[in-house]
Amino acid sequence: MVKPFTLVLLFVFFCSATQAQQRDTLQQDSTRQLQSVTVRGYLSEQRLIQVPASVGVLSAAQLSLQPNNSLVSAMNTLPGIRMEERTPGSYRLSIRGSLLRSPFGVRNVKIYFDEIPLTDAGGNTYLNALDVSSLHSLEVLKGPDGSLFGANSGGVVLINPTNRLTDSNYTSVGLNAGSYGLFHENAAVNQVWKRNELNIKQSYQTYDGYRDHSYMQRHYLQLVDKLKYGQNNQLKLIGFYSNLQYQTPGGLTLAQFEANPRSSRPATAATPSAIQQNIGITTKMLFGGLVNEARLSNRIRNVATIFGSKVNFDNPFITNYEQRNEGTYGARTYFELHSLPTQPEWRLNLGAEWQQTNADINNYDNLQGITGKPQSLDEVNTNQHFVFTRYAATFYRRLNVEAALSLNYYQYRFRNIYPLNQTSLNTRNFNPQLMPRVALSYEFTDNFIGRASVSRGYSTPTIAEVRPSNNLINTALQPETGWNYETGLRLRNMDESLMLDASVFYYRLNNTIVNQRNTNETDYFVNAGGTKQIGFELNFTGWVIGPKNSGLLRGLQFNEAFTYNGFNFRQYNINNVDYSGNRLTGVPRQVAVSSLQFRLPQSVYVFVQHNYTARLPVNDANTVYAGSYHLLQAKAGWQVPWHYRARLNIYAGADNLLNQKYSLGNDLNAVGNRYYNPAPLRNFYAGVSVRI
Repeated sequence: MVKPFTLVLLFVFFCSATQAQQRDTLQQDSTRQLQSVTVRGYLSEQRLIQVPASVGVLSAAQLSLQPNNSLVSAMNTLPGIRMEERTPGSYRLSIRGSLLRSPFGVRNVKIYFDEIPLTDAGGNTYLNALDVSSLHSLEVLKGPDGSLFGANSGGVVLINPTNRLTDSNYTSVGLNAGSYGLFHENAAVNQVWKRNELNIKQSYQTYDGYRDHSYMQRHYLQLVDKLKYGQNNQLKLIGFYSNLQYQTPGGLTLAQFEANPRSSRPATAATPSAIQQNIGITTKMLFGGLVNEARLSNRIRNVATIFGSKVNFDNPFITNYEQRNEGTYGARTYFELHSLPTQPEWRLNLGAEWQQTNADINNYDNLQGITGKPQSLDEVNTNQHFVFTRYAATFYRRLNVEAALSLNYYQYRFRNIYPLNQTSLNTRNFNPQLMPRVALSYEFTDNFIGRASVSRGYSTPTIAEVRPSNNLINTALQPETGWNYETGLRLRNMDESLMLDASVFYYRLNNTIVNQRNTNETDYFVNAGGTKQIGFELNFTGWVIGPKNSGLLRGLQFNEAFTYNGFNFRQYNINNVDYSGNRLTGVPRQVAVSSLQFRLPQSVYVFVQHNYTARLPVNDANTVYAGSYHLLQAKAGWQVPWHYRARLNIYAGADNLLNQKYSLGNDLNAVGNRYYNPAPLRNFYAGVSVRI
């Protein structure tokens, strides 16, 4: 515990001589919420109301209302998004689809940290390496969108580590603690000189966990340095270091779940227990890059990025001990040419992205958390690159049209060092694939906009699927492909204090990649025949009572996010068992998240949120379901005028107020019917933060 507090004191001491800025009041934050929402997901900034795509946004204000110890609660407020946490620190993320490809981790979703791909060339993303309190905001582009971001059939997440509009000096420190040994500390400093802005964030989090053998700990340090030069040019240095450790208690059967949900996986006649094998995960990640944005003329802009990462990954499991050493490096660039002010508005983009990931993947016997004899030692090198173009135009100030296209290349090379002692690398090349997207939106009135789009999804198997825990390299695994057809609308009032966004889509996916389990509990992956995914999403946000400066109730905001997933296997036959027509494993039919935010005098706020998630099948046969649940959470805070240059924020919250017994992160198709990873019962937290 000494190191985090020492770092906090260093941050405070370092910034004590800098010019501080008075923190914005809660009322000013409210005013910003009423301004038009903009997104940068399609290479340049656009008003969300006009974007011909289904986009979810988590602003800094929205993130501040959620518990700042995990991304799960905040991400699940977006329709079409399902995020799970089987144990503290173990994220899984799905956009409009199942988690069948993700026994753990994040796959089939492309994630960017600012302009840098956080997803490596092998398709894996260490999203849990990030500390949520160090992130400013997120954008989620839902549905396949490889036209600008490369192979994916799920969607794209864009993470903004800092506020792009801030150019002020500040220092902040925060602490919070809660049930089951939760402790989270974070600190930040932002220093502005004439042409340079330096932002450093540090955090430390530890959590004993609700279940036995579920301890987690994360050290995190993040740096963003912006240098302005020339006429409106900017060079950014972006990086972070994360050291994450967490134990995995393992899945339980229904009988074990009901008898003692806090227990870890017990031993059986054939296998030792989770505690005996000391199962868990350690991820050490160093990530960074340079992003240069240059205005080459009054009409031409270029963004160029070089980046790299280094990951050391350890995972002692019941049947083996896996170690991975991964190095990734790459580059991304795009040009933008835009119209003259006197012409109809249009933009043309042309760009490319290239990545290489080299991985040593080694499995050993697990001797109670210590590596034993080698089982299989492999080298797997992955290369993916693509070129892309996009044209977007606005006609008659009402019709927005976009057409985008990418050409994607993917290859992996592999050799077995032990036991086969292969000396040369074998190569698996995939045929180049075109990923088009065509979209339009039309402003029927200033406050009513309709949209439609067609896009192709293409997702190559990730390295974790090509070389899964059964230690066999599966060269027969084919990419997923499919077409997504979507239409939607947005309604608003003039100041956007009321906004409704609705989407209907039909996604027909072929060669769907699904996870299977061997009797020894190792994983392997196969291509199902295909899936039919029909969905409806609705997002409403509205200030029922607009923010004001007088009265007892000085603002009332209501938010509703509803998701309907009509996802089924079209053709799925494995081991002579036909699952065609069954519901897609791991997907609830309905999810509804509702919230109310109350603004009271003296900068007091109260936030209440309810999450209803319907039951979902946990095996392909649809013979076993995880039950539905209602989650109720609440948070209250007071922003105290502590000093003329500072503001103190005191808050407290509670999660699962209804004391629901549920599983947040099910082990799909689990051996021995060990499907369930129980989530915490009613729990509480409180914290304090100061910014000067």
